[in-house]
Amino acid sequence: MDNGGYMRIPLYQVDAFSTKLFSGNPAAVCPLDEWLDDDVLQGIAAENNLSETAFFVVQNGGYELRWFTPVAEVDLCGHATLASAWVILNVLKPSQEAVSFDSRSGALSVRRGENGLLVLDFPSKPAFSKEAPKALIEGLGAEPVEVLAAERDYLVVFETEDDVRKLKPDFLRLRTIDRLGIIVTAPGLSSDFVSRFFSPALLDGFPEDPVTGSAHCTLIPFWAERLNRGDTWMDARQISARGGQLACQYLGDRVAIGGEAVLYLTGSIEL
Repeated sequence: MDNGGYMRIPLYQVDAFSTKLFSGNPAAVCPLDEWLDDDVLQGIAAENNLSETAFFVVQNGGYELRWFTPVAEVDLCGHATLASAWVILNVLKPSQEAVSFDSRSGALSVRRGENGLLVLDFPSKPAFSKEAPKALIEGLGAEPVEVLAAERDYLVVFETEDDVRKLKPDFLRLRTIDRLGIIVTAPGLSSDFVSRFFSPALLDGFPEDPVTGSAHCTLIPFWAERLNRGDTWMDARQISARGGQLACQYLGDRVAIGGEAVLYLTGSIEL
């Protein structure tokens, strides 16, 4: 990493949960030899100006993994985990079939699946019925069928995919709610379910996340029960402007989230 008195850090930008460039959710991935100061990591994430930058360090046969938005470190991020696994399994360690991570959300893993999928093993985070705060309904600008809340996010259920697609949130109003994010969802027309994800307080400059793997920790148990799908695979679409596709399986206290990824650029950061 050190070269002539300055530090050079590899940088990969990967479009996650997509089969083609310019869709899915872009994440920056920075492999490190050792951890840098937190303010340096946060500065890199702010400079990258993507919804998430992932950093990892080799540890005990696997990797310690951390995620930063442009303004804060977060406890769990699906698309940047998928992007990190893509870099490891396709660039750094192409002979491996799986990779394990230690994170602020505990042990995570990603394995090669069928037909080019990478499959994330994440914790299940079910939601429970909750009275909707006034700011949530006013901020979304539409009356939902049902409102639930998980530990991190609200889960707001609408009747149709078109209801979800037409939402034009008031992000200033949504900044006042008592959860990190808002997952909006409905049955899909060409998929089992669709969703969008809003987090105006955390994703500064990116109030709608293009594809949110971690939101599916809550979506998967909800739709597995609602659709009576048990542990069978479900097809999900996040219908943001960029869009993304995910394969989902409910495993009780864990969920499997499958997706593909595409490399957009490689480079280096010089500090």
